[in-house]
Parts: sequence; structure tokens; C-alpha cells
Amino acid sequence: MDIIYRQGTAADLADIEVLVTEAVKQMKVYGIDQWDDLYPVAEDFRKDIAEKCLYVGHVNGDLAVIYTLNRECDAEYADGQWKEPEKPFCVLHRLCVSPRYQNQGIAGSTMARLEQEAKADGAAAIRLDVFTENPYALRLYQHCGYQRTGRVYWRKGAFDLMEKYL
Repeated sequence: MDIIYRQGTAADLADIEVLVTEAVKQMKVYGIDQWDDLYPVAEDFRKDIAEKCLYVGHVNGDLAVIYTLNRECDAEYADGQWKEPEKPFCVLHRLCVSPRYQNQGIAGSTMARLEQEAKADGAAAIRLDVFTENPYALRLYQHCGYQRTGRVYWRKGAFDLMEKYL
């Protein structure tokens, strides 16, 4: 499946909101109470677009996946037992595949692409946090070679900190 990636723009916001709304509904069907009307919200995506760190992937002209890749992380990341904390890293936020395109390899392809992008940008590692009650995301990141480095707690519960060296 060919995925065409590019930086997200303000013109993508309506489609992004539809994709996220559909994904939240799908997560609830599976009993995953991760995202809601407080996070993520349109302002998160507007900020990502303004900072040129939100990416969109289209399949046959249809928005299939979004993600944010930058060097920003929450203060709680300081609690991670990072293997090489002094090395430069990127942080993955808000990876979301449209329910219409789930289970078709898009998340794995997107992970490979963003890892190449981060490496080309000088990052030695990718870090992320994953909701411990989302078995699909946990399986994806483990399958892609990410290792658990700690656990933090936010409003929704426990999140594993993970990293992969590129």
C-alpha cells in the first residue's frame, strides 16, 4: 500500500479532527479509554502544524495516518531510565491511524518512515509514552523494537515510557 506523507497544514485540520474522532470511537469499542474531549484537541494539532512537526499520510487521497515528531517531552520523561540519556532524541506524539486503515500495516510502515526521518535529522533515538491499557499500541511499539524504560502516571492512568535507538 502506497502512503504519501507530507507535513500537515491548516487545511488538514478538519480531516484530522474527523480521523481522531473516528479513532476515539473505535478505541472505546475496544474498551480503551485513552483519548477524549480533553486530549488531543484541535489546539494540539494547530500548535503542531505551526511548529512544522505534524505529519499526515494519505492513501489514495484519503487521510490514513497522522503523527507528531519533535524534541519536546513532558517533565515526567525525566523519570525514564534512558539507555543513553545524553544522546539526541526525537519524541513521537499522537500517532493515529484511521479505523478505515487499521490492520493493514500502516502503523508499522509509518514507524519505519518516522525513524528514518528522525535519524536523518540527527536523532540517535526515538522516545514515546504509551497507555498501558492500549494493547494494540503496546504490541506495535514492541514489535518495532521499542524497549520500556519506565512508567509514569497521568490523568488516564499508567503510561510506559519507551525508546528505540536508531
